[in-house]
Amino acid sequence: MSRELHTFKGGVHPPEHKTESNGHPIHAAPLPRKLVIPLRQHIGNPAKPVVEVGDHVKKGQMIAAADGAISVAVHASSSGTVTAIDLQPVPHISGLPDLCITIETDGRDEWIAHAPLDYRTMAPADLRMKLRDLGLAGLGGAVFPTGAKLNPGPTQHCPTLIINGGECEPWITCDDVLMRHHADEILQGVAVMRHLMGSTEILVGIEDNKPEAIAAMQAAADRLDFAVEVIAVPTLYPSGGAKQITEILTGKQVPSGKRSTDVGLQVFNVGTTYALARAVHHGEPLISRLVTVTGHVLRPQNFEVLIGTPMHMLITLAGDRDGTTGVLMGGPMMGMPMPNLDVPVVKATNCLLVKSRELFPPLPKALPCIRCTRCADACPAELQPQELFRFSKVGDFGRAQEYHLFDCIECGCCSYVCPSHIPLVDFYRYAKSEIWAHEKDKRASDLARERHEFRQFRQEREKKEKAEKLAAKAQAKRAELAAEPAAGAPPGSGDADARKALIAAALARAQARKTEVAPKNTDNLSPDTQHEIEEIEARRAKIRELARKPLESKENNT
Repeated sequence: MSRELHTFKGGVHPPEHKTESNGHPIHAAPLPRKLVIPLRQHIGNPAKPVVEVGDHVKKGQMIAAADGAISVAVHASSSGTVTAIDLQPVPHISGLPDLCITIETDGRDEWIAHAPLDYRTMAPADLRMKLRDLGLAGLGGAVFPTGAKLNPGPTQHCPTLIINGGECEPWITCDDVLMRHHADEILQGVAVMRHLMGSTEILVGIEDNKPEAIAAMQAAADRLDFAVEVIAVPTLYPSGGAKQITEILTGKQVPSGKRSTDVGLQVFNVGTTYALARAVHHGEPLISRLVTVTGHVLRPQNFEVLIGTPMHMLITLAGDRDGTTGVLMGGPMMGMPMPNLDVPVVKATNCLLVKSRELFPPLPKALPCIRCTRCADACPAELQPQELFRFSKVGDFGRAQEYHLFDCIECGCCSYVCPSHIPLVDFYRYAKSEIWAHEKDKRASDLARERHEFRQFRQEREKKEKAEKLAAKAQAKRAELAAEPAAGAPPGSGDADARKALIAAALARAQARKTEVAPKNTDNLSPDTQHEIEEIEARRAKIRELARKPLESKENNT
């Protein structure tokens, strides 16, 4: 009995352009002389370097460690010498540089020692940490750390596991070719996911414009000892989106702000499952991936590429042509224009689409929005793109968030159907980046305010503690004086009498200590020396007597 399929709202049918590159075998790109490996290749915290300039590294060696739970390690894609750890251009629409590790390869491509993981005997948390240290991140778009995504949550059970082979974006065929040639290994990765997630239902969704991939995956599923359902879904962009393929296969919608595990399922790309199989069954970290090179090139095809390889090298391999007007990383709907072709291939690089005026003619000048609502009809996330555009354009980001700006998956359907040729997605990206920047500044401001308030609190606390110590010391002194009143002092004579008594007592103690000191060198004195000492002592006694008489007479007069 075939599974009942559901539909999602919206979607478009752009020209597919799949046949240009999916009919060729996979070719391994040659080893470049220099690898530039960014430390920020995934969602979350960038990795932290664990090597230094001058170190010799081997293929698969960790060169940067994960920094936190939402992070993954980065590894050397080949053996060689670390020549720099600095800012380098990276594949990002901003054109800004980021921290990278540069390796001059030695040509030997020498591996570190690596071995399979016995995942069935490992604790799930330990296995997820190992996958983090092997650098596994999603290869389908968001590049979310795979180890963190394989956590089923408090229940430790995710009933439905969806493997996404949709690959709905035009021109891109790396997933299609991967399923044709490595179906068995993809499903080996699925077995590991099933073990970690506790899934009982496994669905593989593939668009029906990929019959060879569907047949290969079905044949591999038939060889398994557990049930895997391979399902052909109608070709409609963006049916390969995680939320869209979830709705097609299960009829479930993931609520805004919720995770898919909250509704009992999780979605992984076929490239991710293949990388997981290589990590578990061979101990290989994620250091390469399939990349489609297509568009305005002589030989469109898919290459197995080491992470860190410069993009211009792949375009040269595919046969560069005159008339190139730019290069997109990704497809025409969601791809990012590259600032230059020296930037490296990263884990998120699924396609290099070379543009020309013939294939991608310049868009006409944008006209004012005519409120036709075609964008709303095409939006698969059921948003109001025209309202999001209006608020984003005037900087009213609060209202844009009220209209669920962050539910936008930036699929480009709205821009594709807009008769006014407005680059709507660019406005949404701008609004999101401004909101993120504002929230970052707010967090920094809140942290600075908390530090200032804590400093003031600490200073006030220290001042109060000091005052309390001084008060306690004064109180103890008063108690001591009250406990030792001067001899003969009249009752109620007060603090003045107490101080006088204290001074007199101190003088008496000093005099007593003085008299206790035995004079030195007094043995065997001659009669003359003894007589001289007695005269000195007599004179001292007379002086003391004369000194006391004025004081006594003064006290008698008072």
